[in-house]
Amino acid sequence: MKRLLLLLILFLGVIVITPMLIGEKGYILISIGDSAIETTVITAIITLALCFFALALIIKFFRGGLSFSFKAWNKIAFASRRRALKDFNKGIAAYVLGDYKQAEHLLAKSADASNFEHIAYLVAADAAQKQALKPNTDHYLGLLEQTTSTFKDAGLEAVLIKIKLLIGQQNYQQARTVIDEHHKHIGHDVRLLRLEIELSLIEQRFDHVIKKLHAAQKQKSISAQTITLWQQQAFYGVFNQQIKQHDSHPLLEYWQQLPKKIKQTETVVLAYCQVLAENQVNEPLAKLLLPIIKKGNAISLLKAVRTLPITQDDSLMAAAQKHLHNEPHNATWLSLVAHFATASQQWQLAEKAFNSLVNLEDKQYDKTDLLVFSQVLEHQGHLDKANQVLRKIHA
Repeated sequence: MKRLLLLLILFLGVIVITPMLIGEKGYILISIGDSAIETTVITAIITLALCFFALALIIKFFRGGLSFSFKAWNKIAFASRRRALKDFNKGIAAYVLGDYKQAEHLLAKSADASNFEHIAYLVAADAAQKQALKPNTDHYLGLLEQTTSTFKDAGLEAVLIKIKLLIGQQNYQQARTVIDEHHKHIGHDVRLLRLEIELSLIEQRFDHVIKKLHAAQKQKSISAQTITLWQQQAFYGVFNQQIKQHDSHPLLEYWQQLPKKIKQTETVVLAYCQVLAENQVNEPLAKLLLPIIKKGNAISLLKAVRTLPITQDDSLMAAAQKHLHNEPHNATWLSLVAHFATASQQWQLAEKAFNSLVNLEDKQYDKTDLLVFSQVLEHQGHLDKANQVLRKIHA
């Protein structure tokens, strides 16, 4: 290429200098139709030379000889997109590392140009929510509605994130809309089933949750603790709705209509007893608890009974005292008698039972016992002893 340029410069130099030496420029007349163009020989030769040079450059370009190739053009034309992808990757990394402020900034900045607009706004919204920036989260969720991503493009995972964000923003109506749009996947994806149950509990659709619990219990990925918690919330909610919206009679009828297996579930029994005790429906409560206390083999259930707000418990107290008479050093019956005595304001009996409990060999009491014991002592004016008992809770 350098040799060609040198030859061209030399050729042009000869053309320019030669007419000057001979004192005659020379003219050319070009006639095209009715038009005529007059020019000097020098000008015509230079024009032809430049055309030749331009033609050579074009040939070189198409043969790949120019350093300014398509690759270079691509590098300049798509520089903004590469920067956006770089910011997107950095934003995802920042999110994983827990730097939610930086993640939010980078993902929001890169969303439009990175071609990952949907997921960028989703993760940015979640990062904002983790910073308790509700306006920012709402803003990104609003931008999500303007994206053109379909379910096929974004996938179910994007839907799950969106539902979680909406629930976290307490936008339950919109979350319900999104779940209902994809309700056909609930039976196939346990993650969507979990969100359906959690949202239904918030919406107080307790009957609906009870129906879904059967499907949830079949899922190995849902822990027994989670199932128990949902069961407690759902049944307590539906029992409470029955008595608040009507009275105790519909509640009792609802209980009787439950399957036997459900009525023998400890969580359901406790939820039912809790509602009965809170509303002072004493006779059905005693009728249900008395056989449990007489059998005395459901230890975890007996411990849970201690926390029920029972006001009239003479028959229950008598059944517990009968066990205690036969087993005076049994921690379960000492604790139960002490709590029943506290509920009926028999302070001296309660103090005596608690004292016997805390003096047993090995530690057989818990924080529930100590807290109520301190209240018993406080009611009797034994403030120093009450403080000593409370200190044991934090020991």
